[in-house]
Amino acid sequence: MSRMQMRMLAVDMDGTLLGPDGVVSARNLAALKAAEAAGVEVVVATGRRHCYAMRQMRGLGLGEENALISSNGTVVRTIGTRLIERTLLPKETARWLCAHVEEFRNSLVMTFDKVGPDGDDARGALVVEQMDELTASIGKWMKANEPYIAHVVPIEKALAEDDPIQMMVCGTVERMRRAEARLLEHPGISAVGVGPQERAHGTEVALHRTEYAERDLSIVDILPAGCSKGAALLRLAEQRGVKAAEIVAIGDNWNDVSMLEVAGWAVLMANAPEDLKTIATERGWVQGKRHDEDGVAIAVEAALAEGLPEPSYPIMGVL
Repeated sequence: MSRMQMRMLAVDMDGTLLGPDGVVSARNLAALKAAEAAGVEVVVATGRRHCYAMRQMRGLGLGEENALISSNGTVVRTIGTRLIERTLLPKETARWLCAHVEEFRNSLVMTFDKVGPDGDDARGALVVEQMDELTASIGKWMKANEPYIAHVVPIEKALAEDDPIQMMVCGTVERMRRAEARLLEHPGISAVGVGPQERAHGTEVALHRTEYAERDLSIVDILPAGCSKGAALLRLAEQRGVKAAEIVAIGDNWNDVSMLEVAGWAVLMANAPEDLKTIATERGWVQGKRHDEDGVAIAVEAALAEGLPEPSYPIMGVL
């Protein structure tokens, strides 16, 4: 079987690159640096916004020009914070979304890109209308992000000037499944992350779901249409002259599916949701080790040592 060289490595953060302690292990970091030394561009792709992701990436010694795909693909910056691309959610769209998701406003967060030259955000990067439900479901996140959260009532007032980059609702898995179903009742909203998607005429919004069954927590990200980790990764690869077949993508959750679909070698972590593992088996993706077993390092070490086999599954394009 012919083998190809890995030229780009796309790695999710939470549940993938980071261990349960929220830290990049020594072996995982060594594998990323070995990939860099071999001429591979290391790309971190996360649902976190740039500032929150940078808390983990600073000080690791990775190349400053390596890309960080944040907010599930709406923003791409270098690790050194240089802006590569950004897609905004128009204020008009955000306003009707606030009304459409009325039942779930108590778990709604609006995100604005307020990253400064140092990579940090300002207060107002996150806007909420109500605190109690969010504190109950994502209390640690709320505490960690307190310096960036503005409390605005009604939340639509936050749209007076800037366009947001995303919105999200979060809560129990069952409640967020209902929220997703409610959102999808609108013809301008489409789901992303279970198969190849086309940007249908009139579509304004894309939904990305992340689930943590052991915590009974689900996050539904509401993004501009056409935004996903996979779409951002493909555009970046094209800019770098990298073929899709030369990309290795590693992830663990539903919001990673779009980048797993477009990679020549897709690796799903063993700590992924069980129903996503079923899809991985059907697609022929590699099923790796857990995030507490240095699953990223094991996959990268194999790719560097053995090269990439010709994909046994179709590489899907996303928009």
